[in-house]
Amino acid sequence: MSSLVRRALLSALLLCASAPALGQGLITSAAPDSVSVSVYRAPDRDSDTAMDLDWLEGYALVTEKRTVEIPAGKATIRFEGVAAGLFPESAIVTGLPAGVREKNLDADLLSPRSLYARMFGRPITLRRTLPGSGGVREERAVIRSGPDGAAILQTAAGFEVANCGGLDDEILYAQAPKDLSARPTLSIETQSATAQKVTLSLSYLAWGFDWQTNYVIHMNPDGRTADLAAWVTLASSDSTSFPDAETAVIAGEVNREDTERGAVPTGEELELQCELSSLPPPPPPPPAPPPPMAPAPVMMMESADIVVTAQRAKGMAAPVTVQQEGLGDLKLYRVPVPVTVAANAQKQVALAQKTGVKMQALYRAEMWEDSVGEVRQMLRTRNRKEEGLGLPLPGGPVAVFEPMGSAMLLAGEGGLEDRAVGEDVEILLSDSTQVTAAVEELERKGRARTARLTATNARPVPVSFEARIASSPGTQIRAKGAKLTRKDGRDTWAVTIPANGTATLTYTLTDPE
Repeated sequence: MSSLVRRALLSALLLCASAPALGQGLITSAAPDSVSVSVYRAPDRDSDTAMDLDWLEGYALVTEKRTVEIPAGKATIRFEGVAAGLFPESAIVTGLPAGVREKNLDADLLSPRSLYARMFGRPITLRRTLPGSGGVREERAVIRSGPDGAAILQTAAGFEVANCGGLDDEILYAQAPKDLSARPTLSIETQSATAQKVTLSLSYLAWGFDWQTNYVIHMNPDGRTADLAAWVTLASSDSTSFPDAETAVIAGEVNREDTERGAVPTGEELELQCELSSLPPPPPPPPAPPPPMAPAPVMMMESADIVVTAQRAKGMAAPVTVQQEGLGDLKLYRVPVPVTVAANAQKQVALAQKTGVKMQALYRAEMWEDSVGEVRQMLRTRNRKEEGLGLPLPGGPVAVFEPMGSAMLLAGEGGLEDRAVGEDVEILLSDSTQVTAAVEELERKGRARTARLTATNARPVPVSFEARIASSPGTQIRAKGAKLTRKDGRDTWAVTIPANGTATLTYTLTDPE
């Protein structure tokens, strides 16, 4: 940020801090006494897909407790420090003597960009450092352009384009617009017969949050069991932090019709350029200028990206485990201790730790009649206590590690969909390079086609392999010398391929008449 922009913003903040109250009935609640945050997963994101940290589309239910003293008569209560992505229509305030008459979300935050934009057509002070002597000169000017592109100022000497010289110049604002707040603010209007101190409950929905479960599976040397660790990863792209919040995440799909996102209240920086691609219509002629003066030096502003930056700090494993509760058809996972849901950050909390989980490693090929796709690695188990699980499994990314000597190496990555207790669990991993499959047509006679599937194993150990054959309605599939099972609407061939060997399946497809 340039010194010009930084000093301008500091001047505005000081003005705001020292400004008198706008009216006798204005009450400001600077922060909540306590807060709880319940995060819902993005409605349109598949449960086994990782969330996009640059575009979080989930939302949170935020509930705050605040203590305020309200006067008799009409009053405006300002709740500072609410979530920047708050949906004003969802805000519910309880505890007021006569309820709420009106709600407003102050969507613009005090920033160099918003200050410049709001002062369009208004007088400002231009402070210039004179070349050579280092002296300072101030003069009145009027902003004649918006915050995008070049900065055009009108002085007594005429019009000037800022950001194109080598001087150290500053813009000073005499006052900050009253509707600009330094923090996201929700204001309500109410009326009370008497002055009193009340404890309010403020609840609202806010977008810009999301969460997912991350699974880490360590295969044991026996190849038939594994150790599973699950972590809840909660992310916020909101500019507001919620310290010591009672936090929970909600698993399951909520029947919610989303609306378009509103503008995000952000403290944007100011970026001005020299190029004049297009100019706004000329303003009305200025008053008659004083006698001509020497051309004023051109002002220079340092360029700054119009972004709000914050380091995403992935939280370390906390020594707590979320507790599962029921919420209708949904599952609620509550963090048993208060945690800070920080702005533009992630936090991880343990969900489950299971050892000795029975896990079958195999390879699968998806087929369509007499064609075959890529062979994929996969893991299979059943979500029961007998297999070492027996708990609801929210969907999320999976990383699988296998022992290699004394080290654990990454063997594959995949995803797990939401799975209830008792359901089969299948984790598809990456395409295989050492186990492959190919199909060739052997014979075609009338409505019948005979094909042969050959699965090849280049690994030095036997592997389990299965092929799932899908077909058109009415098409019959018959295998020669092998047994096919019917599962999930597909004929499935399961076989063990020997080390460095092959396995074949000959089958006939008979099309319907």
